[in-house]
Amino acid sequence: MVKPRLKQYGKKQRVTYRIIAIDTHSRREGRAIGEVGFYNPRKGQTQLDLLAIAVPLKQGAQSTAIVRDILKRAKVIE
Repeated sequence: MVKPRLKQYGKKQRVTYRIIAIDTHSRREGRAIGEVGFYNPRKGQTQLDLLAIAVPLKQGAQSTAIVRDILKRAKVIE
């Protein structure tokens, strides 16, 4: 099963995240199927590829809680 989740980048105290589509059995820093967005909590920036996010969600993928909150703020899902 494919799941949208966050992949951590950057140093301590300067963390940024990429929103990726990844198999549920892979580890957090494992090989991603595809990158679908970017999230910077320090600056509050979010960049999403809406088409790439919609495809796994329509196929029944369940996103993590944090990614779900990011998608709700961007009004992708309700």
